[in-house]
Amino acid sequence: MEELYRMIEETIKATGYHGDIDGQDIYEDICDQIEDKEPGSYLLMSKKTDDVFFEYQVDVMEDQFNLGYVDIHEGDKVYHADFD
Repeated sequence: MEELYRMIEETIKATGYHGDIDGQDIYEDICDQIEDKEPGSYLLMSKKTDDVFFEYQVDVMEDQFNLGYVDIHEGDKVYHADFD
């Protein structure tokens, strides 16, 4: 799992975003938000600070999920990390 967390962090940092990134926190946030969701595609939001929020595009399957992208909205900037 550590490799997955590191890959999430590196992909987001490659967008130029300079804020704090924790791959494990992102993974666990997604897991919490998709708990009890039916299979399908979802846009999930997670507010980090007053001016920063994360938008996740996630495909939920029976026993797993696929993270399509993360958009980090910071003020008027958007950092897009594509995971597909």
